[in-house]
This record gives sequence, C-alpha cells and structure tokens, in this order.
Amino acid sequence: MASGSKPVVIDSRDGKHTATIIFLHGLGDTGHGWADSLSAIQPSYCKLICPTAPVQPVTLNAGMIMPSWFDLMTLTHDGPEDGEGILKASASIMKIIEEEQSKHNIPSNRILLGGFSQGGALSLHTGLRYSQPLAGILALSCWLPLHKEYPNAFVQGNKEVPILQCHGDSDPLVPKMWGNITADILKEMLKTTEFKVYRNMGHTSCNEEMRDAAEFIKKCLPPV
Repeated sequence: MASGSKPVVIDSRDGKHTATIIFLHGLGDTGHGWADSLSAIQPSYCKLICPTAPVQPVTLNAGMIMPSWFDLMTLTHDGPEDGEGILKASASIMKIIEEEQSKHNIPSNRILLGGFSQGGALSLHTGLRYSQPLAGILALSCWLPLHKEYPNAFVQGNKEVPILQCHGDSDPLVPKMWGNITADILKEMLKTTEFKVYRNMGHTSCNEEMRDAAEFIKKCLPPV
C-alpha cells in the first residue's frame, strides 16, 4: 500500500494554537477536498489537519486504485470488513494525535477528530478506541466499523467524549439505516451523542450541517 501524501495543514490564524481539528476525507478524495469548507468554520486558535489516505485497490470499486483509508468490500451493513486495514489506518491517525500532544503540547481533550463517509467511519473507530479522551468526534454521513465488537472494544475513558453524528435522509451510498444503527450503538455507550438528520440531503454536505458542525466545534473546543 502506497503511503498517503502530506496532510493539508492550516495553522491557527491568531498565532495562539491551543486546539487541533483532524478531519478525514471520504473514499477517493484527498485532504484538499474538505480543507476549504472546514477552514471557513475553523476557530482562530485551532490548527486544522486534513490528512490524505494511502492509495490502494478497493474491492467495492472492482479493484480500482484510489485514496482509501482501508478496503471496502460491500455496501451491506453486515458484510465482510477489512479489520486489518482499519486497524492500520486507525494507528496512523492515532500517531497524528500523539504528535500534536508531544510536539505541540496540545492535550488530547483539545483535539477534535472528524471525518466524512469512510473518513467519518475511521474517526469513530479511532476515537472510541483511543487511550485518552478527545474533545469530540464529528461523524458525517458514515457508519461505525466493526460494530459487532462493541461495547467490548470501547475504551471506557472515552465515555464523556461528545459526538455529533450527521446524515442525509436521501443518502444513496451510506443509507440512513446505517446511521440509525450506529446512533443506537453510540447511545448505549456514551453520555453525550447527538444524531442529526438533514432532509433531502444525499451523500454530501449542506449549509445547515456545516452550521451545526461549526457550533459543535466551538462547544467542544472553546477558547482558553
């Protein structure tokens, strides 16, 4: 598997870096795909990191090579999953989280993890299994990978982590049913999780969702 290109990094605008947002793109995209939208709602004291996934064959797309955090094998919720690939991808994101702590003195509870579609799935997987509590998880149009491993796989130190899960009711790629199932699992484990559904939204984003995301970020990462 080829390694991903360097992440898109947008530094804090006021020079006071006290928090970090890490956002993971969807299948076939790059870190540039979401950088502009997120920089528009990025608080001035936050650094934004948008990594790009490694390039690899994707079974679901007839083996086509593209940026992908892990292999996708089926569109069915209970189909086979790339457990090894998910683990490897999660480890790479945890490394970014740990570098923010060790190199920039940003504590884990000042780091917000998020993503769209496959990237949102990876953000949920990583955040729920990370050894330290994060500021929050922003999960857009996605699902919880390896969902049958919960609640045993859940790291209890993360039970306070707030999650905003968003989904379109007209999503043809990641059906809202997947979002419903994920939301039910999360509510069983977490104290603060919210599932917002947007009318007539497909597998994309909308202005209302971005406004909700901005409010969630500010709530999870207030100025210090």
